[in-house]
Amino acid sequence: MTTDVRQIPLRIGGAWVDGERDPLRVVSPATGDTIAEAGQGTRHDVERAVDAAWEAQDRLEDMTAFERAQLAHRVADLLIERKEEIATSISLEQGKPYATGALAEVEVAAEMFRDAAESIKRLETSVIPSADRAKRIMTIRQPRGVYGIITPWNYPVAIPSEYLSAGLASGNAMVWKPSEWTPLSSWHLLRCFIDAEVPDGSLNLILGEPAEVGDEVAGNPGIVAIGLTGSTRTGQIVAQRAAGKPMLLELGGNGPTIIFDDADMDHAVRQSAFGSFENSGQICDSTERILAQYSVYEDVVGGLVEQAQQVRLGSPFEEETTMGPLTNEPTASKMDEHLLDATEKGARVVYGGARAEGLPTRLYYQPTVIEGVTSEMSFQTEETFGPVAPIAVFSDEEEALRIANAAPLGLAGSVFTRDMSRAMRVAERLETGVVNINETSAYWQPHTPFGGFTRKQSGVGRIGGRFTLEEMTQLKLITMDIVDRSS
Repeated sequence: MTTDVRQIPLRIGGAWVDGERDPLRVVSPATGDTIAEAGQGTRHDVERAVDAAWEAQDRLEDMTAFERAQLAHRVADLLIERKEEIATSISLEQGKPYATGALAEVEVAAEMFRDAAESIKRLETSVIPSADRAKRIMTIRQPRGVYGIITPWNYPVAIPSEYLSAGLASGNAMVWKPSEWTPLSSWHLLRCFIDAEVPDGSLNLILGEPAEVGDEVAGNPGIVAIGLTGSTRTGQIVAQRAAGKPMLLELGGNGPTIIFDDADMDHAVRQSAFGSFENSGQICDSTERILAQYSVYEDVVGGLVEQAQQVRLGSPFEEETTMGPLTNEPTASKMDEHLLDATEKGARVVYGGARAEGLPTRLYYQPTVIEGVTSEMSFQTEETFGPVAPIAVFSDEEEALRIANAAPLGLAGSVFTRDMSRAMRVAERLETGVVNINETSAYWQPHTPFGGFTRKQSGVGRIGGRFTLEEMTQLKLITMDIVDRSS
C-alpha cells in the first residue's frame, strides 16, 4: 500500500509548533516505507509546554467534574468516529494486525475515556467521625497540577489513554512525551482532544529524544507529578530525575505462568500461547516464562509448538495475518540476544527461533518455542518483549514458586490448575501485582487495578479506572469548627 508522508509538529498551548531540532523520519516496521516526519523538541520546548499547561490549569480546575466528564465523552466519541483511520496508523507505525489488534486498541482507548468520565462523577470521599463534638471532618480530592506523561510504543493509543483520560477527567493539565517510534498515533489522539474542544494547553505534545525531552519532562520543576509506562530501566532513570514528585510508574514484566499437572491442558496451552504471541509478544504482561510441571512438561512443549504453527505471520493489513512485525530493531535485537544466550546455556529451540524471510522488513520474527530454560538465562531474568514461549520445568508447588519469584520483575502472572485451594495459595504467594487463575497473564480489564509487586522492579502505584483517578488526585482533609460564637 502507498502512504503519504505526514508532517507531525509539536503542540504547545493552542498552537502547532515546529520542533527546534531536525525532524525524525518515521519508517513503518510493516512496509519499510517512510510514513511520517516528526518534529523534534528540546528542553526549551518542554519549558514552553509547562508554561502553557499552567495557564490551562486554573481553567480545568474551575470546571466541575461533570463538565470535564463531558469533554472526556467527546474525546471517546471522536476516537470511535475515526477508529479506522487511527487503526491504520497504528498498524503502519507499530505493526499490530489491523483487524484483530489495531481496531480493538482504539475501541479500548475510547472506553477508557468513557470510564474516566463516569468514574470521576462518583469519586466519593469520606466524612470522618470526630472526637470533638464541635468539629466536622471531611475529605475532598483535588487535581495535583501539571502532570508529565511519558508513554511507550507498543500500544500507542491505548496506553496514553490510560493517563490522558484520567488526567482530563480529574483536572490536571499535561505535558505528554510519547514514544519517538509512534508519533503518528499520538498526533491522532491529540487531534481528538482539540476537536473535542478541550481547553488549549490542557494537553501539550512534545516529541523528541528521551535523553533530552523525556529527561526534561521528568526533572522540570514546573511538572509536579509523573505518569510513565515503560521499561524498568527507563522507570529508574525517570524516578531519579523526578525524585520527590508523586509518581505512577508501570514498568517491565516477564509474566510467569505456572501450569500444574491437573490443569485443563488444552486451555492452559492456548492461553499461554496467546500471552506469548499476541502483539508479537510486545505486551508488558505477556507470558514470557512458562513453568510446566514435570509430568505434563512434554505435553506443554508439544502443545505450544502446535499453537505456534497456527500463527500467521505477515502484513498487518492482510486478513489472515494474526501476528505482525516487531516495532523496531532494538526489540528484534533483544530477541536475537536472548535466544543466543539461552541456546549457549543449554536450552533448545523447538520451533521458530529466527527472523522471518521473504517479508518487507527484517522486523518480522518467527513465533518461537524454546524448552529447557533455566533460571540463569535472560529469558528468566529480563523482559524479552518478543514472540517467544520459553518453557522451564518444575516438580512441585514450592519449586514453582521459587523459580517464579526468583526474577527481579513482578508485574503479572498466571496459574493453571483445577485445584482452587492450590490456585489461591499460589496466587497469594506469587510475587506479581496481578495474578490470573486459569487465564493468560496478558488478561486485564482496563477498569481494574494494574501494577507491579512492591518488592520487584515493575513500578509503583496502580493504573486502571478509578485507581488511576485516585493516583492523579490528592486527598485534602478539611476540619470545620461548628460552634456558634456569635453570642
